[in-house]
Amino acid sequence: MAEDLKISDRVVIPAAELRERFSRSSGPGGQGVNTTDSRVELSFDVERSHALPDDLRARALDRLSARLVDGILTIAASEHRAQLANREAARARLAALLREAVSPPPPPRRPTKMSKGAKQRRLDSKKHRSALKQLRRGSHD
Repeated sequence: MAEDLKISDRVVIPAAELRERFSRSSGPGGQGVNTTDSRVELSFDVERSHALPDDLRARALDRLSARLVDGILTIAASEHRAQLANREAARARLAALLREAVSPPPPPRRPTKMSKGAKQRRLDSKKHRSALKQLRRGSHD
């Protein structure tokens, strides 16, 4: 399973830059749960990676700063009973996380202003609603 991880057309992370660690998983599994190392921790060093161009690395470091420990991003997967399925799940989550982190920022919002007609219609509607409510009030003699 030591294959490169494709993030986008521009970014491919070589398998040599990914570190996998296996441990025993908690949860269901019957008798085999205590003997198989099905939990996977997939680590990627974002800070020292040569696979990410400088501009994308800076963007990823900024967006993932809360998840990084010493510049290393770690994903843990233990939702499946099989180690292979957990490896695939961890790789898919890492790819999705990095894809989101290196994506370009959205275009800045262009502030808009209400037209005079729209503002007048809104005020007329409020006056009309207020007048209706005034009519509903009865005299409390």
